[in-house]
Order: sequence, then C-alpha cells, then structure tokens
Amino acid sequence: LMVWLRRTTHYLFIVVVAVNSTLLTINAGDYIFYTDWAWTSFVVFSISQSTMLVVGAIYYMLFTGVPGTATYYATIMTIYTWVAKGAWFALGYPYDFVVTPVWIPSAMLLDLVYWATRRNKHAAIIIGGTLVGLSLPIFNMINLLLVRDPLEMAFKYPRPTLPPYMTPIEPQVGKFYNSPVALGSGAAAALSVPIAALGAKLSTWTYRWMAA
Repeated sequence: LMVWLRRTTHYLFIVVVAVNSTLLTINAGDYIFYTDWAWTSFVVFSISQSTMLVVGAIYYMLFTGVPGTATYYATIMTIYTWVAKGAWFALGYPYDFVVTPVWIPSAMLLDLVYWATRRNKHAAIIIGGTLVGLSLPIFNMINLLLVRDPLEMAFKYPRPTLPPYMTPIEPQVGKFYNSPVALGSGAAAALSVPIAALGAKLSTWTYRWMAA
C-alpha cells in the first residue's frame, strides 16, 4: 500500500504542477502582448517562472534523489505549454501568442549543481536556486528574438487582461525600463533561493506523510 501511495503522490504532483505551470504561463507569461508594459511584464514573468520552476523541480529532484529529475520535470512543463499553444492556435490566434518559457536549461543547471555537490541538498537550494533565478530571464530573451514583429502583433492581438483604467496612454518608462533581464535576474535569483528551500521542505513533509 505504501509503495502505491508514494507513486500516486509522486505522479499526481507532476500532473498538478505541470497543469498549473501552463495556466500561469498563459496568464502571467505573455509579456509581448502588453505593448507599453512589455518590459515590466517581462520582469514579473521572470520572477513567476523562476520561482514556479524551482519549487517543483527541487521538490521532484529531492523526492527521487536522482540528478536529472529537474530537467525531466521542466520538459513535462514545456510539453504541456506547447499543447496549450496549440489550443490558442485552434481558436484563431497566431502560434506565438503564448510564449513558452525556456525552462529546460535552468533546470539542467539545478541538476548539475545537485550532481556536482554529490547530492548536497543545501547546495542545491542555495547555488541551484540562485542559478535558476539568474539564468531563466536570460534564456527567455530568446522568445523576444523569435516572435515576428512584436509591436505589430501586440496591437493586432491585444491582451484583454488589463482593465481600462490601467491601460497606459503613453509608454510607461520606469527606472529599470531598459534592463528587464538585469532586474528580472536579480529579483528572481533572490526569490528563487527561499522558494527552493520551500520545495525541499515540502519534499520532507510528503515523505513524513507517506511514512505515517
């Protein structure tokens, strides 16, 4: 019974988080279509995607104790999001309407740290968490390079999420406007470490629940 419970929890977690990652990507991730708010949205995107990746990847990696599991987890999230892209495409939107985050290389770094430090949990949290937060915004700039004419696309397919009173009349130029990667990487790196620690603690709690 315990083996069955453990496996059920294990697979249920993968499915739940992978589905939620897809929803979060669709809602917070499509920074290109906010036009004037694109850079601000990219920073929010960087933080949300880094923390979401690290909490699930480290949970799953420590749960199995096998380096490579974080990359497997990121691959599952990527596949789910590409399926979601297909759904939007079927509704008549362009195929690059939903931006699929480049999760896999950052997850590979987390796996590499866990492997290189001989499965040291604290190194995975501190070093791995920092590397995920720093690298994810950089890898995701690939998306901006690949979308054809972002500004034209943005005006053709505006996102309906901002209420009218929040829609900017003129471009919102902020303090960090010209460096969304720097701000995103800094904020994501700082936040990914405590969130990685949370993922590690959740893994411990799950083991305790299953052993009870």
